[in-house]
Amino acid sequence: MRQKPENGLAKLVEAISTSYTAEPKIKHIDAGELPNRDAIIAVIHLLRELLFPGYFGKQNLSSKTLSFHVGELLVSIHDGLVAQIDNVFKHQKAHSTPEIIVQDFLKTIPKLRAVLAKDVQAAFDGDPAAASTDEIIFSYPGFFTISVYRLAHELHILEVPLIPRIMTEYAHSLTGIDIHPGAIIGEYFFIDHGTGVVIGETTVIGRHVKIYQGVTLGALSTRGGQKLRGVRRHPTLEDDVTVYSGASILGGETVIGKGAIISSNPRQSARTLFYIIRKFSRLKVRAEAGPFLSWMFVPHSIKPLRLAQTRL
Repeated sequence: MRQKPENGLAKLVEAISTSYTAEPKIKHIDAGELPNRDAIIAVIHLLRELLFPGYFGKQNLSSKTLSFHVGELLVSIHDGLVAQIDNVFKHQKAHSTPEIIVQDFLKTIPKLRAVLAKDVQAAFDGDPAAASTDEIIFSYPGFFTISVYRLAHELHILEVPLIPRIMTEYAHSLTGIDIHPGAIIGEYFFIDHGTGVVIGETTVIGRHVKIYQGVTLGALSTRGGQKLRGVRRHPTLEDDVTVYSGASILGGETVIGKGAIISSNPRQSARTLFYIIRKFSRLKVRAEAGPFLSWMFVPHSIKPLRLAQTRL
């Protein structure tokens, strides 16, 4: 004899409710309001409207009414961010007030616009397929992700928990490009194509750097878990570095020197001179190579630095 549907439902409700007690790490009940992901995404769109006037949101802007438009945007962004940061601080120790943090964040907008203008120029200069800078602002996934990262990074600097990561993971979900908000990235940065790019939390990238799809700037083993929090785990790329698709550059002691060209393809041919510096605690190894570097994965146990090369 079949059970009545309502009996089966009651048992299922009880089983699920009991599981909430059994697995407390993945529930948030009787603990107050958390940040709202949809509200944070809405703020991202308002910020992009503020950063790139006339491209997103209101069209046909006039210089005569521009100040009113900017004022309205600032109020909406301010109120939205203050509310979400306040929700974060309900659950984590606050070092400042949401009001002061948002004011300090909004003061960075002119500086961010100047940096993003250079990123747009880097993309235009680096991609002959780009017909205009408008095309880059409207449609390039790499530039979209970089713009969201630069906003999130400013909040990260201001020690706002959680929200910067929600922002960059939103961009990641749309583009397949994963940039941690803690990474430090210089001006004129260009990600071409972009799908599958990973840039870890402690990565440092200089100026005029270009990377292609599928590049990982990652850590070596992270088996130490939370013990590695705050430790340099990701590489440094100095100025004017190019990293081609599929390359993995790993480790907090790895430094790719100025002007290096890195490829994951051992058949790729190019005549270039580059420098790679790899530190082994007190030992510093400097390698010079005329051929292309085909990959770079250097565990701590390998001394000296090994390069996989292809001869022309």
